[in-house]
Amino acid sequence: MNIQDLTKQFTKKNIPDLRPGDTVKVHFKITEGDKTRIQIFEGIVIAQKHGKGLDGTIKIRRIASGVGVERTFPLHSPLITKFEKVKSRKVHRAKLYFLRDLIGKRAKKVKESKESGMWEEAISEEEIQKIGEEKTKAAEVKAEKKEKEKEELEKKFEAAAAAHEQAESKENPKS
Repeated sequence: MNIQDLTKQFTKKNIPDLRPGDTVKVHFKITEGDKTRIQIFEGIVIAQKHGKGLDGTIKIRRIASGVGVERTFPLHSPLITKFEKVKSRKVHRAKLYFLRDLIGKRAKKVKESKESGMWEEAISEEEIQKIGEEKTKAAEVKAEKKEKEKEELEKKFEAAAAAHEQAESKENPKS
């Protein structure tokens, strides 16, 4: 067994053709406690390293609340469910690190073309459905718990009302 056979089991089949200058939406899974959800990170690809190999990554930059945020995504990560190309720009450099210094219209100076495409992992639809089912189960459990609490409160209220009536009847005996 050689290295290529080992790495083949971890690689994704159809990696998208992403280049620096493309505006991309990356859908990736986030696990918080026992809940899993899909979050979308949209930005400009400013660098691509190591090609489409197993160690291939893309660096995406976006402006969030006036602050530049960069994030590096491994292309073959099992946490990434979808790459969605929103638009493409023709650029003359492989690394667009100069965008870190540019603000506003200067950063958008390059012509845009509307070539859009999408890559999606086949498993992701099943996982999205699984996440939806988990949410509905959690909602049902929460509703049952709320119903039990409501019943307990009603029992306590009835017991308190009965005790109150007994106390009043002892204080004010009817003549």
